[in-house]
Amino acid sequence: MLKKTLLFIFTLLCSFLFSQEKEQNLALGFSYGIGDEVKNTNYTYTNRYLKGQFYYSFLTVKNFKLELLLQPEINFAKHQLLNLYFVTPEEPDFEAKREAYTKLKDIREYVLNVGLVIRKPITDTFSIYALLSIGPMITDTETERLSKGFAFSDVLGIGFSLKTKKVTFDVRPNFRHTSNAGLQNSNAGFNTYNIEAGIIFPL
Repeated sequence: MLKKTLLFIFTLLCSFLFSQEKEQNLALGFSYGIGDEVKNTNYTYTNRYLKGQFYYSFLTVKNFKLELLLQPEINFAKHQLLNLYFVTPEEPDFEAKREAYTKLKDIREYVLNVGLVIRKPITDTFSIYALLSIGPMITDTETERLSKGFAFSDVLGIGFSLKTKKVTFDVRPNFRHTSNAGLQNSNAGFNTYNIEAGIIFPL
């Protein structure tokens, strides 16, 4: 289901980007964000990330603007298992896994999210919006919560944009969930609260 949804959104994005050139409303942006795990007693997880952002505004309905958003991202995370009993004795080599997983780890995550933005202009220069995005992710480190390799990154956020003559400044608090949809053994995933700030240039 996730793959079909992702393929559908990506197909829409491509069709909008490469049709009706005169009506295109494109923007390019960059953002930097930081985050922390949803508080728990099992693990720590902090992250910082860089994103490219490609916007396409394709519809306006009753003062709401709909935008498609493509976001390549690299995420630099630190993670440590705190509750060693999260790894149960039923797992093969559980003692070795407990020792390995309780060490502090540096993790790299490579993501390509595709999202939908619903924007409400408040004034000519200020707007608020809601964002929902999903995308494939590759993680380079095995943890007790998420297997190394392929996974998904899901983001739900709200944002605030301030437009000047040449650029738009953007702030976006958001909630992020990563998991692999049961495609690999470890799939508890990570949940984080994040905040990011960016700058957007019209094309």
